[in-house]
Amino acid sequence: MSEIFANIPTIKYEGKDSTNPLAFKYYDPERVIMGKKMKEHLPFAMAWWHNLCAAGTDMFGRDTADKSFGAEKGTMEHAKAKVDAGFEFMQKLGIEYFCFHDVDLVPEADDINETNRRLDEITDYILEKMQGTNIKCLWGTANMFSNPRFMSGAGSTCSADVFCFAAAQVKKALELTVKLGGRGYVFWGGREGYETLLNTDMKFEQENIARLMKMAVTYGRSIGFEGDFYIEPKPKEPMKHQYDFDAATAIGFLKAHGLDKDFKMNIEANHATLAGHTFQHELRVSAINGMLGSIDANQGDMLLGWDTDEFPSDVYSATLCMYEVLKAGGLTGGLNFDSKNRRPSNTFEDMFYAFILGMDTFALGLIKAAELIEDGRIDNFVKEKYSSFDSEIGKTILAGTTLEELADYAAKLGTVASPISGRQEYLESVLNSVMFR
Repeated sequence: MSEIFANIPTIKYEGKDSTNPLAFKYYDPERVIMGKKMKEHLPFAMAWWHNLCAAGTDMFGRDTADKSFGAEKGTMEHAKAKVDAGFEFMQKLGIEYFCFHDVDLVPEADDINETNRRLDEITDYILEKMQGTNIKCLWGTANMFSNPRFMSGAGSTCSADVFCFAAAQVKKALELTVKLGGRGYVFWGGREGYETLLNTDMKFEQENIARLMKMAVTYGRSIGFEGDFYIEPKPKEPMKHQYDFDAATAIGFLKAHGLDKDFKMNIEANHATLAGHTFQHELRVSAINGMLGSIDANQGDMLLGWDTDEFPSDVYSATLCMYEVLKAGGLTGGLNFDSKNRRPSNTFEDMFYAFILGMDTFALGLIKAAELIEDGRIDNFVKEKYSSFDSEIGKTILAGTTLEELADYAAKLGTVASPISGRQEYLESVLNSVMFR
């Protein structure tokens, strides 16, 4: 088989002074940081749907990039050509994981039985390609938002027939994930929401989503899936109100329905900002609830109010992300580039430039996050900020007491208690000093 990316060499680490556009400046996979190799801290994954399928179409224009890879689109030959392209791409970049939706892999047939046959065929081919490589499946999922049948949701649909189709897709996608050795399985509820409450039974819809997820857990465990299930929060688009708005909402939903033992969060940077949060916030909320699982590594355009899925270039955001990941002890999943080239970036070279940008951004973020922790000023400040709870009265509060006892203590102070400065500007200067040292 001839090379698809014949003009692209294997991408090597050359260091920050390199001007070679097809080289890593910061991603050195063997470099040890805080006791682990960089590639272990940063288990990067290729998103099948964006890298091998998305060709630049938007609501105002058709494809600008050729993702046929020499085959006729809509055929199984094209599906296999995407596999060939994907594995060559990952090997040249040193990426060890991929993520997929079912309908990314094959063209969806009119009959679900034929779609499933095609999925069996293509995953047999993927397994062949995996042999002799270090490439693995990070996670799988089912696309339950593109087909018109899911216009009113999948788990949240008002149609029992559609609910059954959703269940069938989840069943098959779980089987494929197990077949490919996937570490996780994701639910992204893009259509699990509503446009108006005038036609919506919210309680019923949420209960049905939980029913679908419980069935998925039961079936997944029965066929040997030992990984984590993930919810990927998103506040809006395509629905106006989505039930998985942000990490806190999704975690509350999981706990309310007894799903929190099997599920963790798959946090996407662009979804965090659409919810009005920082990426760091969503990671922290997940971590303190013991539910930080995996990450979709991208960023949004702050001037646009939709999911632009840009390749990450913001080193500050990547640093604060990796600070949270390091403090939480790492990820059970990985860092999936749910990112796509800009529409005018339509060449094969642009695909590689984009991944080099994203991988270098997170590598530099990891380096700087480790330096922040080793510097210690931020952690020490936070510890000191709450040190009054190490005092006698503080320990009393933490041990459990009454309002009456605390009111008596306050009455004996004889003066208004002094608040403690948060010193935000000082801490931001510390961040800057570490970022540019």
